Amino acid sequence: MQIKDMAQRLQITPRAIRYYEEKGLIHPQKADESGYRQFSEEDLWRLQTIITLREVGMPIEDIGELLRQMEEGEGSLLNYLELQRSFMYDRWVELSKVIETTEAMIERVKSDTVIDPASLFELAEGSKRLRQTRADWVDRWNFNQIAEVYDELVTRKQDGFNKHENYEEVLDAVLQAAAPMPGEWGLDVGTGTGNLAGRFVRAGVKMSGFDQSLEMLRQCRRKHPEVETKIGTFFAFPFLENRFDFAVSSYALHHLTDEQKPLALAECRRVLKPGGRLVIADLMFKNEEERLARLQQLEAAGDEQAVEQMRKECYANRTRMQEELTKLGFQNQAQQITPYVHVISAKLL
Repeated sequence: MQIKDMAQRLQITPRAIRYYEEKGLIHPQKADESGYRQFSEEDLWRLQTIITLREVGMPIEDIGELLRQMEEGEGSLLNYLELQRSFMYDRWVELSKVIETTEAMIERVKSDTVIDPASLFELAEGSKRLRQTRADWVDRWNFNQIAEVYDELVTRKQDGFNKHENYEEVLDAVLQAAAPMPGEWGLDVGTGTGNLAGRFVRAGVKMSGFDQSLEMLRQCRRKHPEVETKIGTFFAFPFLENRFDFAVSSYALHHLTDEQKPLALAECRRVLKPGGRLVIADLMFKNEEERLARLQQLEAAGDEQAVEQMRKECYANRTRMQEELTKLGFQNQAQQITPYVHVISAKLL
């Protein structure tokens, strides 16, 4: 294959392929006479792996190291295949959104006596904005680097501002709110090292979980081998529709912007069975006014550490979250259990 063929198959630009070549991540052969780059099926799989790792926030340097390890037999074929699965789910979810937009365009053309190009353009732009919102996520927390010490970070006692205050009690509250029953199957959204999923396993419930960090998942598998784990993103859960009786999440959604959170909630809706339940424990404020008031209070007190951390994290607007859940067909309620953590319990109608 030539570069244009590769770009078309992967739905990326030739410029992106050249970039990865410049960074030494791919090494296509050049034809003797034409001089054009010639790509093999192996190059295709390698590029898919690169794109997948970029999607989950891995830096170029780390990708190069992982590919080197795999070439030298140090990498895991299982990890490689799991990355390919994540890639396919990502493209599948994106394609389903494109299909929805196309269907909406067809219905609008059918119903309008006069075709309004501006109306169709609005639908296309909305689809484009969703795609860009998904692509804008960046791992600013270096989860692969902190995976080995994550459990210590969230459970150790801290003086002053502590977003993980009463961490164990928060996870217990999620378990209680989800009220799992024998024979049910649950999903831990952004499972990390599996602290929440492990509670459900000990309660006799079958659990699956996904995370964007390979190292976090390694820790989860080490601690809780009973949990089915997959690599994936908040915008393309690596599971089919109507799979789970309930979904839970703790301290995960605050890593998404306000524009990205609804996409993750829609994915929760997609993988739940009819009547499924969703419980989210995370950093939130009731509304924007409360967030601004708390920031002003901390600034007046001179608590610069707290202010800096709060500005770095995307604390949810609880009211907006609940409104979005209502749009998705959830009946929901919320309660505050620490100064910064709220629990939202929802059920599909």
